[in-house]
Amino acid sequence: MVPGKFTQKLTLYYLWYTLLFLVFLISLSILEKEGVPRTWIGYLFMFATIVIYAGIGLVSRTSDITEYYVAGRRVPAVFNGMATAADWLSAASFLSLAGGLFLQGFDGLAYIIGWTGGFCLVAMLIAPYIRKFGQYTIADFLGTRFAGPQNNNLVRILAVSATVFISFIYVVAQIYGVGLITSRFTGVDFSVGIFLGLASILVCSFLGGMRAITWTQVAQYIIIIVAFMIPVSWLSLKHADNPVPQISYGEFLKKLVNKEQEFAHSDKEQQVRTIYRQRADVLQRQIEQLPASWLAGRDELQRRLDELKSGNGSLIEIKTASKNLARYPKSETEARQQWQDARNALLSKSQAGYAQYTPYAAKDQKESDSKRNNFMALVLCLMMGTAALPHVLTRYYTTPSVTEARDSVFWSLFFIMLLYITIPALAILVKYDIYTSLVGSEFSKLPSWVTYWANIDKLNPLVSIIDVNRDGIVQLAEIVMDGDIIVLATPEIAGLPYVVSALVAAGGLAAALSTADGLLLTISNSLSHDIYYKIVDPSASTQKRVTMSKLILLVVALIAAYVASLKPADILSLVGAAFSVAASTLFPALVLGIFWKRANYQGAVAGMIAGFSLCIFYMMYTHPLFGGNPALQWGNIASISAGIFGVPFGILMMIIVSLLTPAPDRQTTDLVDHIRRP
Repeated sequence: MVPGKFTQKLTLYYLWYTLLFLVFLISLSILEKEGVPRTWIGYLFMFATIVIYAGIGLVSRTSDITEYYVAGRRVPAVFNGMATAADWLSAASFLSLAGGLFLQGFDGLAYIIGWTGGFCLVAMLIAPYIRKFGQYTIADFLGTRFAGPQNNNLVRILAVSATVFISFIYVVAQIYGVGLITSRFTGVDFSVGIFLGLASILVCSFLGGMRAITWTQVAQYIIIIVAFMIPVSWLSLKHADNPVPQISYGEFLKKLVNKEQEFAHSDKEQQVRTIYRQRADVLQRQIEQLPASWLAGRDELQRRLDELKSGNGSLIEIKTASKNLARYPKSETEARQQWQDARNALLSKSQAGYAQYTPYAAKDQKESDSKRNNFMALVLCLMMGTAALPHVLTRYYTTPSVTEARDSVFWSLFFIMLLYITIPALAILVKYDIYTSLVGSEFSKLPSWVTYWANIDKLNPLVSIIDVNRDGIVQLAEIVMDGDIIVLATPEIAGLPYVVSALVAAGGLAAALSTADGLLLTISNSLSHDIYYKIVDPSASTQKRVTMSKLILLVVALIAAYVASLKPADILSLVGAAFSVAASTLFPALVLGIFWKRANYQGAVAGMIAGFSLCIFYMMYTHPLFGGNPALQWGNIASISAGIFGVPFGILMMIIVSLLTPAPDRQTTDLVDHIRRP
């Protein structure tokens, strides 16, 4: 089909799709007004959107190698930009970024700046050149560029290993998000929610590969942007009489600062913070008296349970006492860690804090400098990590030409920007709504959304509002909110119909599914193409290669779903760390491989291993999750920003080893000339 006509046809299809989706949204609103139960609204939304994605996957099924791996290299720039944006806007971007800004203020902007800046690096340094190379995977490019005189596959194997490591962590987080959203808004069990979402992912990626994923991701982006814009525009209209939140929210920054100062000087607020300090002191005494305090606490809980079981307690009391004993620290070491964390949390609540809207606000210049250094380090790691993420870079193989690849990076940035410039507006407007409607209200008149979100997880409440000073009035210090619920709870906070809450959940589900699709295909294609076809069986037919990719995809998807069903702790910390690993391992090899002809096979091996090793070492050395100690940080740089050390070390080792070993052969330098020639 002629490219212009193909683009027109796609445009017409997606205009109809958008129109029908809006009609569906209006129809559900009418059903809600007519009294249809909320549960059914949630089911209809989830079911309809998953059926749409599965339908696109079925229509786009293919066994053609080029269609399966790179969508036939005929995706127009605008649509590739939308698909890339959906691939990029994961559950973390859709659900967690606004929550990060809500809780951290200016410090949370590091994620938006870093992730957006990463696409600028992609446009300038990588996308046009890998498209000119014209194969299927990032490992394929690195393996060919650094094949060495004996066509050694070590660089290819290292690149595949990095791709699988980074993408698997990422995909577990996305599938976890799918289970979370599905279970909360349909009432099904968390594990059932995971496998329902997995079925949708597999129909798209298993049957049609990149072709099915591309057209599904375009449809998912439309739902993502509509779902995010409606509630925040409503909030903007409610508070500023202006439906454009990107313009209106700035005027609320000063109002928030004034309100926070007012709260900080309130007698009631001071009273609550004093109680928190007293509780922290009690925990400090318990820590100082270990192990006696731990033994005494355990014995007291056991005594209480035995007393209730002897006939003096109700079934509910016995069950509660059993849970309290089960949750009690199992050892002195565990008690010390738990009590220390609880004490630190209480001390944090006991302090009024600093204006979150002032850059690097801190109690002194030293702490401010440390905040600034960590902010800049995180921005750089996220930029370089984004520019090295295999599932994002693979999308630029799908365009018809190098020019279209450049254009599609622009469109990717444009479609991502639409969401990213709205996220700060949502965080500010939700915070203003809570400050004006919730703080100072009576506990007997708490809005229904507080009870709803507090009861979803009673062991670790997503919202906790406890009358600490027992005055019957909500103080700011008494409100604790999990950042991940800010976006999902926005429609209820703003007083919108439930159908909008279901729409936002569908948007979060679309974000998680679109990214999971891309990640699973990246893993399976890397293993089937770069390991199976390039190393194990170079004579494999195209049909066999596609079949192998599908089988690997199925196995990886099931493993990832199983890991996600275990509810792994600190998965978001690992996802953040994955950017540093991607930057340290792949970024030096990609950039020097394109722009420095003298870079050779030995240098690439040394650089990739050195960058990866230093990055992993620093994380394990300084992150408590891996048994490290934050006090050992170099220059007070957080472990999530380990790439700030891994990238320069990888580049340095790659340059030194390349200069100390023979130059690449003529075939390799000709390849560099070819990919850099317009």
